[in-house]
Amino acid sequence: MTGSHATPGKTVRPDQRGRGSGLALLVIASCQLMVVLDITIVNIALPHMQKSLGFSTENLSWVVNAYTLTFGGLLLLGGRLGDILGRRRVFIFGVLLFVLASLLGGLSQESWQLLAARALQGVGGAIASPTALSLITTTFREGPERNRAFGVFAAVSAGGSAIGLLAGGMLVEWLDWRWVLFVNVPIGLLIAFATPRYIRESERHPGHFDVVGALTSTAGMVLLVYGFIRASEDGWSDPLTLGSFAAAIVLLALFIFIESRSRQPITPLWMFRDRNRAGTYAMMLSLAAAMFGMFFFLTLFVQNVLGFSPLRAGLAFLPVSVIIAVGAGFASQMLPRWGPKPFMVTGALLAAIGLGWLTLTDVHSTYLGSILGPMLVFGLGMGMQFVSLTLMAVSGVAPKEAGAASGVLNATQQVGGSLGLSILVTMFGTASRHEFTDQLPRFMEQATPAQKLQFGRTQELPPPWGNEVLAAGVSSAFVVAACFAVFAALVALLVIQVRASDLARLQGGATPGVTVAGETSDGTVSDGTGETSDASGTSPDTPPDTAKGPHSHGLDP
Repeated sequence: MTGSHATPGKTVRPDQRGRGSGLALLVIASCQLMVVLDITIVNIALPHMQKSLGFSTENLSWVVNAYTLTFGGLLLLGGRLGDILGRRRVFIFGVLLFVLASLLGGLSQESWQLLAARALQGVGGAIASPTALSLITTTFREGPERNRAFGVFAAVSAGGSAIGLLAGGMLVEWLDWRWVLFVNVPIGLLIAFATPRYIRESERHPGHFDVVGALTSTAGMVLLVYGFIRASEDGWSDPLTLGSFAAAIVLLALFIFIESRSRQPITPLWMFRDRNRAGTYAMMLSLAAAMFGMFFFLTLFVQNVLGFSPLRAGLAFLPVSVIIAVGAGFASQMLPRWGPKPFMVTGALLAAIGLGWLTLTDVHSTYLGSILGPMLVFGLGMGMQFVSLTLMAVSGVAPKEAGAASGVLNATQQVGGSLGLSILVTMFGTASRHEFTDQLPRFMEQATPAQKLQFGRTQELPPPWGNEVLAAGVSSAFVVAACFAVFAALVALLVIQVRASDLARLQGGATPGVTVAGETSDGTVSDGTGETSDASGTSPDTPPDTAKGPHSHGLDP
């Protein structure tokens, strides 16, 4: 793995770590659960939000994307904030901002107000989430202890999506759609209150904030996603569609140029030189695209086609949460013995099988006969994946780059989810329009005058014709989602290479240049996060141009 550098002579041994590491993990995992859960907790409430605030069907996906795009786009800057200002204080600020945005979202009276609040929630999540992951690297020793912590974190990250659907169903059924946002307020306040008591402040690293890089990447991704969603509504030749894609390409190219010239980029491009880390990011991007699409479209399907109530729809996804946790727990226990690659390959293949199975979905499908089985196969694969991907992405990164590395990992998940969902919505829209054309003559022949009058107002076919349109679109979307998972499996098989030193890290062993807290067998010193330094202050594995100084990452102009 790519090496790192640390402060020479500084060692943090196990007995120097803050007391109550179990409670510290509970606080960190609770924050991650709140942030990840919020991506899907609103899915169950989408039909109710649409009726209450007057969303069109085409724009409904922005309730999800407004959050995930700001979340993913600003995660890189959020990770840097923690590195420079101190992770604990930044973590608390992000949680409190998330709480404020949730309160405002629950009080929304217009559609634009809800979208603005969702975007602000994404900003708060972007500040808190990468800081939470990097806090694990400074709280738990590398080896089995950190593996277990990452296992919990990964299980929460992966299972939070399904838990959000269950919680959303309960809140919408028993209270109101606004409570899917209000529920974050007491939880976030408790996290902010407990953080100073159980988590130590991290060392602050001098530097500056790459605001321009963060804004260009976020704006570029927003325009890219908008272009795909616009294409699903108005076609690929629409001038605004083409303009959105052109502007997105320019902004993203500018982002790469800025990062390559910056002395302290939010995305140190040298991290992508390591094939394992680059492959891990590519896998996370594609698997998140598949996962977001699965939850979004299955939520619509079980409520609109199968007729499930919000609570029943939430309960329908509970088995996915359980199997994801099982897969994550198994992977975290077996990783030291087998390494991450078998789990990365197997997990991606299982996800592809589950999604391929879901392409058979139609109006005659049932939950037990057609939905539950593929969801369990998919969930088992994703549980294996998230532990392996998390460990591979942050292994061997310098302490002061931990926030950036975790930010890139989280960003690929959220941006991949948003981008993937927009691509799947485009496929859904294309297939739905074709099916609509086929169903319209049948509707005109068989519909009652009242149904025809309603169609004239809404331009949407009612059941059973509308169910055929929805099912055709969902099935086509799952074809693309399965292709995303197959791509991830190919990356795991052909790109990822696990070395003996990587296995030693996972086992907590002492190998040259690799260590747990304390001194290594070759005399290097650990700062307690698994990074090492020699007398020169650099790791034996450090790339030649990363040892220039605290403000350089080998990308100086």
